[in-house]
Amino acid sequence: MNRLVFLFCIPLLQLAASAQTKIGGIVMPNVTPAGDAYLKLNGGGIREKFFIDLYVCVLYLNEKSSDGTKILADDEAMAIKIRVISGMVDNENFEEALREGFEKSTDGNTAPVKDRIERIIKEGFKDDIKTGDIYDLVYLPAKGCTLFRNNKSVVTIEGLDFKKALFGIWLSDDPVDPDLKTKMLGR
Repeated sequence: MNRLVFLFCIPLLQLAASAQTKIGGIVMPNVTPAGDAYLKLNGGGIREKFFIDLYVCVLYLNEKSSDGTKILADDEAMAIKIRVISGMVDNENFEEALREGFEKSTDGNTAPVKDRIERIIKEGFKDDIKTGDIYDLVYLPAKGCTLFRNNKSVVTIEGLDFKKALFGIWLSDDPVDPDLKTKMLGR
């Protein structure tokens, strides 16, 4: 009987193992919820700066794509999951990185989304960032971008233009980390 139970459990263990992907030794889920749907892992990598691993960043889409321009333009559900893996990531330097990322992703024209940038920074990152924190940026067309911290909804920012600027931090023609962009696009 024990052998039969063991043989039955093998496929279940294989299924559970395939529901996750390791990125730099960090386990990330292959799917993530977005409203009533589940999005699939498109690609992901580690954000590094000065040879320090800061966070794992993963892109989730309905269908895999390696076209960053199309992804930014699409008005469909998508998500980015960020898992902080370094104590070097704190509120001050993360805010600075976000501001720099918004500048780059908008080609220096943050004016149309300036108020919403301030709102996501002030409301979304007011609590201290800790190693192990998970941030989900979930875009839903009728709703906007919702920031979740450790599975708790923190703030929702409206507008496709804001989604383009936010996701453009990692996926625009001038991303914060070109190597990370390539990995998020599954290349």
